[in-house]
Amino acid sequence: MSLSPPQNHPNTVQVTGACPHDCPDTCSMVTTVQDGQAIKVHGNPAHPHTGGSLCTKVSRYTERTYHPERILHPLKRVGVKGAGQFEPVSWDSALTDIAKRLSSIAARDPQAVLPYSYAGTMGLVQGESMAARFFNKLGASLLDRTICASAGGEGLIHTLGAKVGMRVEFFAESKLILIWGSNSITSNLHFWRYANLAKRQGAKLICIDPRKSETAEKCHEHIALLPGTDGALALSIMQQLIVHNWLDHDYLAQHTLGWELLRERALQWPPERAAAVCGIKAEQIQSLARDYGACVASREPAAIRMNYGLQRVHGGGNAVRLIACLPALIGAWRHRAGGVLLSSSGTFPVQRVALQRPDLLEGRTPRTINMSTIGNDLLRPASTAFGPAIEALIVYNSNPVAVAPESAKVVQGFAREDLFTVVLEHFQTDTADYADYVLPATTQLEHWDVHSSYGHTDVLLNRPAIAPLGRAKPNTQIFRELAQQLGFTEACFQDSDDVLCRQAFGDTVDFDGLLAQGFATLPTPDAPFAQGNFPTPSGKCEFFSARLAQLGMGGLPDHVPNHEVAQASAVYPLAMISPPARHFLNSTFVNVRSLQQSEGRPLLEIHPHDAVPRGIQTGDVLRVFNDRGSYLCHADVSERARPGVVNGLGVWWRKLGLDGTNVNQLTSQRLTDLGRAPTFYDCLVEIARV
Repeated sequence: MSLSPPQNHPNTVQVTGACPHDCPDTCSMVTTVQDGQAIKVHGNPAHPHTGGSLCTKVSRYTERTYHPERILHPLKRVGVKGAGQFEPVSWDSALTDIAKRLSSIAARDPQAVLPYSYAGTMGLVQGESMAARFFNKLGASLLDRTICASAGGEGLIHTLGAKVGMRVEFFAESKLILIWGSNSITSNLHFWRYANLAKRQGAKLICIDPRKSETAEKCHEHIALLPGTDGALALSIMQQLIVHNWLDHDYLAQHTLGWELLRERALQWPPERAAAVCGIKAEQIQSLARDYGACVASREPAAIRMNYGLQRVHGGGNAVRLIACLPALIGAWRHRAGGVLLSSSGTFPVQRVALQRPDLLEGRTPRTINMSTIGNDLLRPASTAFGPAIEALIVYNSNPVAVAPESAKVVQGFAREDLFTVVLEHFQTDTADYADYVLPATTQLEHWDVHSSYGHTDVLLNRPAIAPLGRAKPNTQIFRELAQQLGFTEACFQDSDDVLCRQAFGDTVDFDGLLAQGFATLPTPDAPFAQGNFPTPSGKCEFFSARLAQLGMGGLPDHVPNHEVAQASAVYPLAMISPPARHFLNSTFVNVRSLQQSEGRPLLEIHPHDAVPRGIQTGDVLRVFNDRGSYLCHADVSERARPGVVNGLGVWWRKLGLDGTNVNQLTSQRLTDLGRAPTFYDCLVEIARV
């Protein structure tokens, strides 16, 4: 049940909710509430995927909710932008002034107003319902939400037909698991539980990742390829499968499209060529292909768990396409424990039209701004091609000053005195420091929401466990009240949060059952593509995509080199990736004291091969730099980094850095081949000891 009876204390209840954070696990969590205060959060043992356990980060959720620096009243700026100087004001005063400013801008051109949000909550209600209605009615610019997953998502859509794959629980039955571009112990803990179960039953685990992560250490083998070379590795695996005839010819003939074209391309990638590109040994590729191909003869299931790290480079979309092709070559989809999983989000029948109400646009077609190029776009003047300059920015569920690429330009844009900025937040983040108004938002323990997942196939409901602290309000309520201030009279702006929860899936999910249990499993086949039936136009796994060919983007996937290739640069000879620090999730949890203490300080991992010639030792303060800027952090001389690649662990708030910057001072606003996504891991630097 979502509400359990008191346990050992007359005023104690347990409330079932859902973790809201940007993680594939989407855990069901239980909050113990005593006398109206949340005293503990733990994993729901009744939810199979959660299994009673939460990650270290979310298990500290009460510490975050009751943090002494939590913003609990509306704030108005009184100092210069960026100084973080505010005074408390009433809700009425704040909303009246915000509405007046937005109304004035919209009267000239509503496209000068831009919403900016992402996955500070993954909830369908607090994330994308009432806010979308508000901005649609206003006619504001649309936001292309690309900052995390759109390159890989496009790769899946143009290969498998949607963001779909094998069910995560069946990895426990696999005999070979390739963990590709994922530090699962840190970022996908509950998948790791299934992988570990398979390992105990004799499965072989191989990690493919530039960094020797905690996950790589626990696998049987680690292939430390160079960033951005995953597509070359996938093509070479194909080459070996072909030349050794480790293929399921029947599956290829019946359930794929474009095999002969892909075969011709793959044969151009012998292990020696790919090894030179990937920075690994040819023997590693041969061994990997042998392990993968052996599953054809043995008829044992082989599975691939991709994650989003591998697609944050120029060729990220093509790399995902190539890896997603591999299961069809060996007929892995015949098994429920075979195939590939990057995202399951395409499985969910989310009723986005009902939630977002695009009809409120009333025939208008606003321009679209890419969130990954916000640094450039905030500095762009009005023009015929661009449209009006951005005059107002409403930020919620995001911290762009910390997380967006090339942050020097992002800061410059946010510092504009003529930019009116409103931030809905829990804390005074780097972005909140540049706001004209900061509005206190509720946390997950204080509001209703409903969640899909991109790592499993369960819908989860979040009940509020406690009353909102201080004067905090849910995102939905803030946008309802702004709509009222602007005179929006449509009935949809009166929908309550529990009504929005019901609208999110309509009749496709039994909402009464969801209320009773807290989660509901979607009915999906065990082996979805055993007989083909891919959700592509052809119904087949599309090695060749006619849709991409019509767009002039190349119908056949290929290895696309990085924008910035270390071998071609004498000035910046080191590649840098910026994976998340273990105790943070993007820029969330950075200010939680216990987690900050566990993480220590901003670190850059560097291999001894690169550290020794530069006179660098662990603990030294480093200046990491390129043409976009410089960043100070501490050195960790470690074999977690491979030679030629450094790992700048992120994402620290800039204000907590040694010099008021973080690793995104160095990343670029260049985009991926597919999906218009950022290229965080396509970045060259040089390093000097300070």
